[in-house]
Amino acid sequence: MALFSNSVPAAEIAGVKLEDRQTIASQEFQLNGAGLRTKVFFKVYVAGLYVRTKSTNAQALLDSREPWRMRLQLLRDLEAEALLGALKDGLNANLGEPDKAALAGAIEQFSTLMRRVGNARSGDVVVLDYANDKVSVSFNGELKGSVEAQRFGRGLLSIWLGDHPVDGDLKKALLGG
Repeated sequence: MALFSNSVPAAEIAGVKLEDRQTIASQEFQLNGAGLRTKVFFKVYVAGLYVRTKSTNAQALLDSREPWRMRLQLLRDLEAEALLGALKDGLNANLGEPDKAALAGAIEQFSTLMRRVGNARSGDVVVLDYANDKVSVSFNGELKGSVEAQRFGRGLLSIWLGDHPVDGDLKKALLGG
């Protein structure tokens, strides 16, 4: 009888293998869902959403204050401003004017962190971790910094799970569908 370890991938999408579980700050997280972000005909990245308790309900995940991790593995080269622009477009599409105004400072801090990532190449990994009203940004395993602001994590997650997600098929995949 074969036993499977945590190193066995839960999913493989566009050649990217995603682990079923990850340990983050001594806590175990499980893959809620994963999918491919495409734009026009181009494969942009594979996203994996890790949570402590799986859910197929986008609103429940957005409303929760539970920690989460969004792992993005790029499938093409992207300039820093292009990646940042896409993330800002997702925020703008899903946040109302009052939320955008309240989070303006956090969005600017996030923009600065994403610029520190610089130009990214195919295969690079951007990780966004949310816990205790703080979002940390890592690039290829190196922490670039964090943004502390209540509700910024919810706004960021709305890029993928909000009413106007960056990619409807990706939203469904991240919800385990």
